[in-house]
Amino acid sequence: MKSRWLKLGTVVMAFSAIAAACGDDGGTTATPAATDAPTTTEAAAGTDGSALEGTSVTVTGPERAEEEAGAIQQALDVFADANGMTITYTGDADWESNINTQVAGGNAPDISIFPQPGKLADFARAGDLVPLNDSAAAATASNWSDAWTTFGNVDGVQYGVPVKTDLKSLVWYQPSAFADAGYEVPTTWDDLVALSTTMIADGNTPWCVGIESGQATGWTFTDWVEDLMLRSVGADVYDQWVSHDIPFNDARVVDVFNMVGDLWSTDGAVFASGGSIAATAFQDNGEPLVAGDCFMHRQASFYAAFFPEDTAYADDSEGAVDVFYFPSISGDKPVLGAGTLASGFNDEAATMAVLEYFSTAAYAEARQSAQTALKGGGLSGFLSAAIGQDPSIYQGLELSFLDILSSAEVVRFDASDLMPADVGAGTFWTEGTSFINGDLTAVEAADKIEASWPAG
Repeated sequence: MKSRWLKLGTVVMAFSAIAAACGDDGGTTATPAATDAPTTTEAAAGTDGSALEGTSVTVTGPERAEEEAGAIQQALDVFADANGMTITYTGDADWESNINTQVAGGNAPDISIFPQPGKLADFARAGDLVPLNDSAAAATASNWSDAWTTFGNVDGVQYGVPVKTDLKSLVWYQPSAFADAGYEVPTTWDDLVALSTTMIADGNTPWCVGIESGQATGWTFTDWVEDLMLRSVGADVYDQWVSHDIPFNDARVVDVFNMVGDLWSTDGAVFASGGSIAATAFQDNGEPLVAGDCFMHRQASFYAAFFPEDTAYADDSEGAVDVFYFPSISGDKPVLGAGTLASGFNDEAATMAVLEYFSTAAYAEARQSAQTALKGGGLSGFLSAAIGQDPSIYQGLELSFLDILSSAEVVRFDASDLMPADVGAGTFWTEGTSFINGDLTAVEAADKIEASWPAG
């Protein structure tokens, strides 16, 4: 649907109220705003607790780090304990391929958390997923803006519940390291490229980069391509690319592949702890940034979960980590976003009740609180656009993420996540990795991806 790619104006409005609570750029917690949102206990109680007592629900998803998976489980335990049931979450590094095997073998979980709306749509159209029941659909519509619920809507039917939102157009850096070296935060793409060149000339390494992620290896490359597509060709062409109104091997897409490849392949430009970009896990770039092995790392808001536990954030201290906006090319301020959605493989009452809970501010607050605690009080790496949250659950830098989103002129969802799974969670990753490894040219990689686009 074209509406999936329209500007996310309503979510910007929803975020604005939260972002307005951010008084400064420091790491302090914002003053909580008054809300009429139900307490976690109220929202966790099922409409008929006795109907859920003794039931069990299994949930799977790609989030598997101890802090992330542990926080999801703790947030689900709140609902389970309130209703006398059991909910078990299992995170899987190879979720993208294993969920296919599980469904094909008739062994699907009750619920799975999808990072790709395109993959969710594929399963829905194949008849593997079931639509939300009336209660879960109404709760989802009430708790999230249309800008986010539309990604779980397939052919006019609501299958998915948004459970997490990410801001991707960020560059992580250490302000003190910049200051010591005499560097300034770039405000345009040309400035960013020039800064990289200057750093190399000074004997410093500009970037930490890694794209290894198990079966999902290559997805971090696609994020760079998507951010630069938004910046170089604009939102309208970006939408045409996502919907395949222009072919994947359009010259403008090839040009963006080369923009990324040229930057990364410049001698001295990249520190890759695994020995090469494709062999370096995407998680393994936080520690090198803090250690001074590189000066910048472009990654989403959730990356806060992958820095060392004692990392300081945005508090002006020596070595503290902060972010700046991934610069624009044409002068506008586009933002790339993403998120996850939960969907059910059966219509059991317990499955639908858990999906309804996933939609609530109570779930978001419970997960954020748990993940912050599991991170030792640091940034959680979790954000949610669920309506009615208490902004005091977010720290200053996290609120600044929302501020970037609220001030964005254009917001678009991650393109690969919207594309058919064979492409967005398949050849875009694999052929992009082959391009970065030097096994294919940009044209050859784009041609192979275009050839994989499903007919019709």
